[in-house]
Amino acid sequence: MGKRRRVAERRKTNPAVLVGGTIAAVVAGAGVAAYALLGGDAEDRTESANDTKSVKTGPLSAKEVATASRTFLGAWQEGRVAAASGGTDDAAGARKALTGYFKDARVKDVTLTAGTATGGKVPFSVKATVKFDKLSKTLAYDSALTVVRRAGDGEPVVRWQPSVVHPDLKDGDRLVTGEAGTPPVKALDRDGGELTTAKYPSLGSILDSLREKYGKTAGGEAGVEVRVVRGKEAESADKTLLELSKGTPGTVETTLDPALQAAAEEQVAKKARSSVVLLRVSTGEILAAANASRGFNTAFQGSLAPGSTMKVITSSMLIEKDLASANAAHPCPKYFTYGGWKFQNDDKFQIKGGTFKASFARSCNTAFISQAPELDDDSLTEQAQQVFGLGLNNWAVGVSTFDGAVPVQSKAQMAAELIGQGGVRMNPLNMASVSATVKAGVFHQPYLVSPEVDGRQLATAARAMSADTLAQLRELMAYTAAYGTAAEAMAGVSGDVGAKTGSAEVDNQKKPNGWFTAYRGDVAAAGVVQAAGHGGSTAGPIVAALLKLAD
Repeated sequence: MGKRRRVAERRKTNPAVLVGGTIAAVVAGAGVAAYALLGGDAEDRTESANDTKSVKTGPLSAKEVATASRTFLGAWQEGRVAAASGGTDDAAGARKALTGYFKDARVKDVTLTAGTATGGKVPFSVKATVKFDKLSKTLAYDSALTVVRRAGDGEPVVRWQPSVVHPDLKDGDRLVTGEAGTPPVKALDRDGGELTTAKYPSLGSILDSLREKYGKTAGGEAGVEVRVVRGKEAESADKTLLELSKGTPGTVETTLDPALQAAAEEQVAKKARSSVVLLRVSTGEILAAANASRGFNTAFQGSLAPGSTMKVITSSMLIEKDLASANAAHPCPKYFTYGGWKFQNDDKFQIKGGTFKASFARSCNTAFISQAPELDDDSLTEQAQQVFGLGLNNWAVGVSTFDGAVPVQSKAQMAAELIGQGGVRMNPLNMASVSATVKAGVFHQPYLVSPEVDGRQLATAARAMSADTLAQLRELMAYTAAYGTAAEAMAGVSGDVGAKTGSAEVDNQKKPNGWFTAYRGDVAAAGVVQAAGHGGSTAGPIVAALLKLAD
């Protein structure tokens, strides 16, 4: 690490005003300086020295938004941290972040250009210079701020949040310039091609995570860069924003298939808030993973209720406990009440005189809820952990993952978990693994980097399903793919196939999250499209398209 040079706050007496959208210093007298700091013309300020208890209320005027934003941006541009911080609703938080911006990130010569405000939101662009020893490079990006009324006096101020300084900053994060703590890595697909965000846009967070885990052991050397250093509670890896000098990358081989990864990227680009994962059934190798949204890796780290795709696990448990059998009669009433909750099916349908297979294929909620009185509170939790390897927080994928959660709950919440609601939480990686376990007959922990690279131990399941249970579960999924709620999406997917759809209700969300999990031959996949509707018509086409391409 080179020597850090302390960057003191630059104090100027000239305020800044907005000229053509750009913050610029203006030579003026004390009267104008007061305008810039107080945030309004003298005749516009209705408070008098004897009326200090007056509180401004009501919507912000365009002039209030413009004045508050340019006062803040002008002070920031000039390095007047105290003045800029004082124009926010969290002076301490703003002061810490802006001080770090100049001192730790080594940012100088800042130019801030404001865009057109929409209500209280003001977009702006940043162009600055980052200097470290003899290195220097331009840093440019876009951000935004929001003007609100301050609690107590109603004065217009900037609502403070770290993303004002840089859009990639969250609570607890820091912006730092220096020798990278972790050398860069060159991630390769299974054929030896380099994985880049230019080619595969949604891999950004995965590549960051690979660097964080393997950078120090892959043989590379660190360069000098501007990076976001995540807080202790962050779920994502540190992120490089600008390289002042390139390091020498080490090499990390992954299991990703370039053709399937490209296809996954293409599929998720068609549907907002979609994510998908594709696995090799016989090994657990991750062949593709993609997210429509950049930043957070929902495919691996999402924690969402999986809806009726959870019925795959529930069915395996019911069959093992002799509470259901694929071709035996099974109840599917319109309603079933348990634990004080009245559960119902989609559109309040019922199946009279039907089999369990018919209920599974049509995704009958009450067919599962009706068995809750026969179960212990921990029955589903044990099944998920012992057979499917979920919820133990011990997967060693090669990057950060959420390994599913099926907490022990009671009464109505326990019943809700049977249909993938309540406290159950999953992501596409977890649910792709569920289908892979059904097809393989045994749990193979998914992985992105071979355990041979670093000698890590992959997770295993305590036991496998019996041959009879496995055969019935495959029959249920095959029937659903051919004749049930998954049939439309799976049309044209040939071979040994099975599938299950799901729709998960989310509080304060008009449409449910759509889920789909399926297998074909030696490949399994799962996807979710958030706030889009039923899984068969939302996530289903994404998963099916990838299964058609996979060998």
